[in-house]
Amino acid sequence: MVTPPSSPQPQPQPQPVDPDSEVTAAERTARRPLHLQPRLIVWVASGGVLGAAARIGVIHLSPAPAGFPLATFVVNVVGAFVLGLLLQGLSDAGPDEGRRRLARLWAGTGFCGAFTTYSSFAVDTDELLRAGQLGLALAYVAATLMLGAAATLAGVAAAGLRRRRSV
Repeated sequence: MVTPPSSPQPQPQPQPVDPDSEVTAAERTARRPLHLQPRLIVWVASGGVLGAAARIGVIHLSPAPAGFPLATFVVNVVGAFVLGLLLQGLSDAGPDEGRRRLARLWAGTGFCGAFTTYSSFAVDTDELLRAGQLGLALAYVAATLMLGAAATLAGVAAAGLRRRRSV
């Protein structure tokens, strides 16, 4: 005699968290995605304030030789290096949690995110094109992209060298 297949048992559905339950506010906050945690938003914003201030300082101190947007070029390439160095160094140090996560959010997302500027890069390129400086615009785009990538790799390599020296 053949036994009929049993029907699958329904799986229990997760229940919503009861606000009167034993779950603490800290546990509820820890379950939220990072971008919805107020403490981390403030952390990123504080890094961003300093990154933007640093970018403005570089812009005010840097000349624009022959119309070349040197300040934007410098902040983007330097920011790419710092971000490569930071992220590789944090990755080598362990999982993205605790102080490493805070460092990534503050320095990487906040500071470097505000220090570097894609929007100014795009506006500078557009201004060069509107001024009829096609060659300079193409050189600016190519140099920014190539040196930015090279700077990122150099930052990663520098973090790797530091790690090997400390072992």
